[in-house]
Amino acid sequence: MATITLTVSQYTEPETNLTHIDIQQTATGGISGTTEQRTLDWQLRPHRDGVFGEVEGKSRWVLLADLDKGPDYEWLTRGWLEESGGEHVQSWVVSEKAGWTAEQIWGFEEINDVRYHTRHVVVRTHDDWKQARLVYNFQSAV
Repeated sequence: MATITLTVSQYTEPETNLTHIDIQQTATGGISGTTEQRTLDWQLRPHRDGVFGEVEGKSRWVLLADLDKGPDYEWLTRGWLEESGGEHVQSWVVSEKAGWTAEQIWGFEEINDVRYHTRHVVVRTHDDWKQARLVYNFQSAV
């Protein structure tokens, strides 16, 4: 088992007012992980991932009430702290070659009276699905 550290940089592009979130993952012992570069404009972009291979993904700011009310709605929307005007990051990724999709909602939750950065994830294949909650200690640079 390894500890994963995420180094996150969030910034807004002045010309377009688009939010970018760049994340560098490193595992215990300095093992290099995935680099995520997200532009929150809901435009599909290709990405070559060392773990997941060739994928396409899109991300955006979203209000939970505006999410599709499909079978994953309850899992994706429960437990969040209401911060940042109720907006959360929504991520959707598809691997055409491997035949799966993954939807994530990012935000903050309180677990045992401690505030954590979390991601609710639903991964679907042709005939199966799995839910996961990723929980990260959060340390602000400010």
